[in-house]
Amino acid sequence: MGPTDVNRRDLIKRAGAAGLVAVPAMSMLSACATGDGGGDNKVAKGEKSKDNPLGVNKDAPLDFVIFDGGFGTQYGKDAAKIYERKYGEVKLTATQKIRSVLQPRMVGGNPPDLIDNSGAEDMDAAALAAKGQLTELSPLLDAPSIDDPNTKVRDTLLPGTIEMGQYGDEKVWRLNYAYTVYGQWYSKKLLEDNGWEYPKTWDEMLALCAKAKKKGIAGWTYAGQHPYYIPFTLYPFIGKIGGPEVLKNIDNLEPNAWKQDAVKSAFEAYHELAAKGYVLRGTPGLDHIQSQTQWTKGKCIFIPNGSWVENEAADTTPADFEMAVGPVTGLDDSDKLPFGTLWAQAGEPYIVPAQAKNPDGGMEFLRILLSKQSAQNFAKLVKSLTCVAGATDGMEAEMSPGLASASQVLKAAGDNVLNPRIFDWYKTLHKEQIGSVLAELMAGRMKPAEAMNKCQEYADKTAKDDSVKKYKHA
Repeated sequence: MGPTDVNRRDLIKRAGAAGLVAVPAMSMLSACATGDGGGDNKVAKGEKSKDNPLGVNKDAPLDFVIFDGGFGTQYGKDAAKIYERKYGEVKLTATQKIRSVLQPRMVGGNPPDLIDNSGAEDMDAAALAAKGQLTELSPLLDAPSIDDPNTKVRDTLLPGTIEMGQYGDEKVWRLNYAYTVYGQWYSKKLLEDNGWEYPKTWDEMLALCAKAKKKGIAGWTYAGQHPYYIPFTLYPFIGKIGGPEVLKNIDNLEPNAWKQDAVKSAFEAYHELAAKGYVLRGTPGLDHIQSQTQWTKGKCIFIPNGSWVENEAADTTPADFEMAVGPVTGLDDSDKLPFGTLWAQAGEPYIVPAQAKNPDGGMEFLRILLSKQSAQNFAKLVKSLTCVAGATDGMEAEMSPGLASASQVLKAAGDNVLNPRIFDWYKTLHKEQIGSVLAELMAGRMKPAEAMNKCQEYADKTAKDDSVKKYKHA
């Protein structure tokens, strides 16, 4: 999901209008769960010290697989150089096919020491954790941070980061590195050149889209081939209308959660965009790169996306585009949450396999990534925030337009930051099933009431499926 879903191939086989048949689950984690080859092949422990709090074997090599997506790989290469100054050589492998490349190694008991488990072919971390395939990361979180030996790593992280790695208890199984701001991305220049104001209510949104249509500019586009992009604005829209509990009910697979009034209002609003011709023609057939390119060409105003888009769309973005992200447009004054509410959370998940030869090295590499030096380097390279609190303070003058905008809206949101979990708790439900329904809704091929019923049907099937581990908000 999010930065974890950039530069991916299309794994969603959208159902036809007649059927909406769900695609089989992407993961084959039952195979991972049964693989126990290799036995205990871990390298010898190193001696713990003030400079080596995790006891890394300084002579042991480190096997690191990084996802080659919207964030690129340079930030990982730079961190590897820092690691190698104190420890063994880093073997860095870049790929977009995380599951295809690594599943055989997970099954065979010979996984890498650290994995950037991202992209369309990411492995289901929740399932891996449930099957004992991951290293618990408390030793990393309780270790002293590189910047301040008197401060634990866990105390340097933005709110919600640790929670994103938990699955029903206090144990932490993954570390999400990037801090993604989701919302309605747009060009400030386009709005300013036309004298248009950013819409705060849905009536204002429709009025803006009508004005744009008269000038041959669409209101919206999105990644039609990847309809799970639509929730980047739809989920926080639902939460803004009805409050956080509405999203928690959806996450918890509560009966009739998809039939709540806030969902109905949001579905009707989005359906109206299609019904009134405010969605860029041909959008259902576009992938994420194509839709972003149409957007940067000025063919439309808004695109639902995450803060990785500035880096991913850099090649097609005009120098004076003034890329920005806005919080979700609300419905009206009856909304439970104020304007400025948005969805922001830690993404780009890193995991250390339980059967890794050098798990201490994997955690130490993460400790390096969580230093201010690496966090600032990441921000400069890929125009996105990390989960390290305050890492970019004082960098405002150096920030790119999109990064500066993301930082500003995050600060302005204050406590009104939503954190839905359906996308990572129930990946198949979110990506393939809900995604296929939203594709039909936004293409105008399905009415809101039917879409709500179909989403609820899929959620109910997931709730009744004993093979799917269930999670609950506290």
